[in-house]
Amino acid sequence: MKQRIRVVGIVKTDSGILLLKKTKGRAEEGPTWELPTGKIRFGEQPEEAMARTFYEYLGVNVAEVKLLDAITFVGIAGSSQLGNLFIVYSIKLSSDKLNPMDTYSAYKYLKNEELASVKMSDSTISVMEVLGSKVTDPNARVPMASSISVVSDRSAVNGATIYVDGGSKGNPGPAAVGYYIVGEDGREIKRGGEFIGFATSRVAEYYALKEGIEQAIELGLKRVRFVGDSLMMINQMKGIYPVKNIDLLPIYQSIQDLLTQFEAIAFVHVKREQNQQADAEANRALIGHFSRKSNNLKETF
Repeated sequence: MKQRIRVVGIVKTDSGILLLKKTKGRAEEGPTWELPTGKIRFGEQPEEAMARTFYEYLGVNVAEVKLLDAITFVGIAGSSQLGNLFIVYSIKLSSDKLNPMDTYSAYKYLKNEELASVKMSDSTISVMEVLGSKVTDPNARVPMASSISVVSDRSAVNGATIYVDGGSKGNPGPAAVGYYIVGEDGREIKRGGEFIGFATSRVAEYYALKEGIEQAIELGLKRVRFVGDSLMMINQMKGIYPVKNIDLLPIYQSIQDLLTQFEAIAFVHVKREQNQQADAEANRALIGHFSRKSNNLKETF
């Protein structure tokens, strides 16, 4: 598995956390916002690379560089897994006058409650999740039905990752779920899918998450990152949005009960193209169910 090493700077003021807007982004995503991030050149110490990154990208010198954490996580690079080692520093700048150049086109300081208003890069989301209270208000609390550590626990991000996906042929219609499980080292542990009957796509997404949770429990996993492409479901599991749909409440409560069996968990939203394995398993389960009765169903949902 490939691995990349980066230095990341956390600049936190009364105005919030500094984020930079990339000049270019992936074609399918467009430009994203991220924490100041740089590469380590040959012969450089990480602290030197961090200081150089701020000078080259923002035209500003750093007054203080303090090691905050060193984190690892597995991400997606095209169709393969990518290991990441990010060395994170708390940064104090010598000036509040910034001049974004080349890689970045703009900057802004955002408070905790404003972070959801911008599209952040996957790596920045992962770093923010791991660091949790180290970069956000320690008094801020996310309302959850469970007492399990969600999102801010670094051990969850460094544990196994379970990709889940659910969908229906029609809405509602015949539905299926899929899951894809990889270990901390990025190697596949298990994958599969199941036909669940007649359901809406939203209900199918929740059943997919439940199936992923049950698989994690069966495998004895205690620190898990659950990844899905349903932004609504992920935000509801994080406690950002309430669950009001009466069809979802029983499944949601069942999931909350199951989550008490974990030591640490995190919920992460990704684009659909980054969830292809789980999507393929759900499609395979749906087509497989009907192929036993008929060979007419060839499309995917």
